[in-house]
Amino acid sequence: MIKLSKASKMPCRSWSLQALVTCPASKDKNGELVPACKGCYATTGNYNFPNVKAPRQHNQEDWKREDWVSDFIAELDNDRYFRWFDSGDMYNIKLAEKMLAIMEATPWVKHWLPTRMHKFEKFQAVIAKMEALPNVVVRLSGDEIDGTVIEGNTTSTIIAFADDDVAENVTVCGAYERDGKCGSCRACWSKDVEVVAYPAHGRKMLGLIARQAA
Repeated sequence: MIKLSKASKMPCRSWSLQALVTCPASKDKNGELVPACKGCYATTGNYNFPNVKAPRQHNQEDWKREDWVSDFIAELDNDRYFRWFDSGDMYNIKLAEKMLAIMEATPWVKHWLPTRMHKFEKFQAVIAKMEALPNVVVRLSGDEIDGTVIEGNTTSTIIAFADDDVAENVTVCGAYERDGKCGSCRACWSKDVEVVAYPAHGRKMLGLIARQAA
């Protein structure tokens, strides 16, 4: 059974997994969480409630089903925008290949995939195929929380505050102006938006930034 989420901020549904457990790229070469993952919002608050964890735990096994791809395609029949992973990541190459098949079969849906798996060579070919699709934006996530911009066609970074200085090709997420909601903005789904900078939010991330600046 396909179990999708609907985060209050988002204008669309998403499919998610448990944060960190399915995020091998959340750790650096020393096995330490990268700064962006140390402050992960998906490890706090409502994400810790059993009823919120349950569908993510279900999804971690459900994607392995033979009929998962066809069931997912049918589920997206009326969707026009979709987000992969408001928590978690495509930790398995077989999962990534199935996601690609879904994206290819649903040209009416604009897919947004934030991911750190680009750091692993074996995922780069499937990511390139996703990026080549006109209805897909793979937004490569940076590890830092100081506005550092990584290489890539479409990427994202984290900044401390919305009024921080950013480069000309960086679009600052405006959700902070709309009570944390996307509203009519679809920048994250746009291939024309090179970099999206997300102002830090949540007590955990803001505390981490404050300690790093001290």
